[in-house]
Amino acid sequence: MKKIAVFGKPANGKSTLSRRLAMVTGIKLFSLDSILFRANGEEIDRKDYEAKHSHIVSTEEWIIEGFGPLHSLSSFYQRIDAADTLVYIDLPYPLTYWLVIKRFILGLHKRPEGWPEYSSILNGTMNTFKILRLCPKFWNDEFLLSIEALKDKKSVYVIRSLAELNRFIENFSIENQEQTLTAKPR
Repeated sequence: MKKIAVFGKPANGKSTLSRRLAMVTGIKLFSLDSILFRANGEEIDRKDYEAKHSHIVSTEEWIIEGFGPLHSLSSFYQRIDAADTLVYIDLPYPLTYWLVIKRFILGLHKRPEGWPEYSSILNGTMNTFKILRLCPKFWNDEFLLSIEALKDKKSVYVIRSLAELNRFIENFSIENQEQTLTAKPR
């Protein structure tokens, strides 16, 4: 596990899971939001984004969290092709809407981790709702089947509930610790 792509709808726990994976594995984490947006919340130029993304994907190890810009689906598929491990978080839509609202409420008191420093939590939340309305066109059963079809070539994890998300994080941490312990000389 050296190249891990974590993706799914907004507010589904991608950042939390990715930070934990990075901490446990020691693999460098790249959040696409931090690459895609300036500190004020404005999107960077498409060519600049694609150059940064291609550079990251070409390195030996990475965890890339997020989907990326809607105008650059090619970068998403570039990442999927290069990854050896895919983690698709596909929580139900009603839960996702609740998580967006929860993130907004909490964000009024403390900026969500990974958000551009000077971006508006209100504007970001409204943008998230716009994106969520478009999500069924992409995050659907056909997409799920295409990801599951890659199981012969890659490690594929599909997480469909908060309980599964929490279990994945716990199990991954335990498995990695056990591997570290058995790899140590006696």
